[in-house]
Amino acid sequence: MMGVVATNWTSPQIRLRRPLVVFFALTFLFGWGALASLIAFGGLMEPVFGPPSGTHPVFVLAVYSPEFAALYVIWREGGLRDVRDHLRRLTLWRMPAGWWWFLLLAMPAGKYVSALLNGTAGEFPFSPWYMVLPALIPALLLGPIEELGWRGYAQPMLQRRVNPLVASLILGFFWGLWHLPAFLLSGTPQSAWSFGPFMLGAFALSIIMTPLFNVSGGSILIPALFHFQANIPAYPEGQPWENYVFAVVAVVMVIWKRDHFFSREGAVTDVVLRTR
Repeated sequence: MMGVVATNWTSPQIRLRRPLVVFFALTFLFGWGALASLIAFGGLMEPVFGPPSGTHPVFVLAVYSPEFAALYVIWREGGLRDVRDHLRRLTLWRMPAGWWWFLLLAMPAGKYVSALLNGTAGEFPFSPWYMVLPALIPALLLGPIEELGWRGYAQPMLQRRVNPLVASLILGFFWGLWHLPAFLLSGTPQSAWSFGPFMLGAFALSIIMTPLFNVSGGSILIPALFHFQANIPAYPEGQPWENYVFAVVAVVMVIWKRDHFFSREGAVTDVVLRTR
């Protein structure tokens, strides 16, 4: 009788020589490639998928590129077990109460201060008001999912090599730059913004999310909730002021929590959550 060779998909796969480099390369390859195809062939896709927008299927694929890249690299490095244990970081929610208050209040406060500076604080972009409810769905299912890759994989990998502040700046650079093609694509929110202030905001938000990630033990859920708040469409328009407001918040946070940012002690460096 011929034996059956079983494939153990949970065992470690081929080890990658530089997994973090591979992650960034795949993220940009998938993300920029998808958006480039939408810019070049959007007219051909329009009869099937509609005009380019923030919810266009190809745009959604581009948004998901960081998590696709992270899951692929984790699978190649450690198999499906590591993928599962990576996703378990979505269940981490414990952190000090003060940080929870910061998580819940910092983004709305920053958004409304920015709108006040912009002269649009009294505006509400939906009429009637309940039309905002379906708009919350893409805000929840798009940007926050990026955090599986950015904070869930790249942040701890960077913190193995450098302190949290440097890791934040490196990640903020790649995170902001990754959005560049969206500024060239009509129908996206970024098409109405300036890229320079946006990059400043990317650095700032990357810094702000770093202590949230670390004090929560490497939670992916916490940065995802922060990212969700940043994308909620109910806020009045505050661009480009919100980038400057959050830059000030980031500077204050670095000064206030300098021990956290300049020391690698307490920095999360594990990509997966092992069962003790």
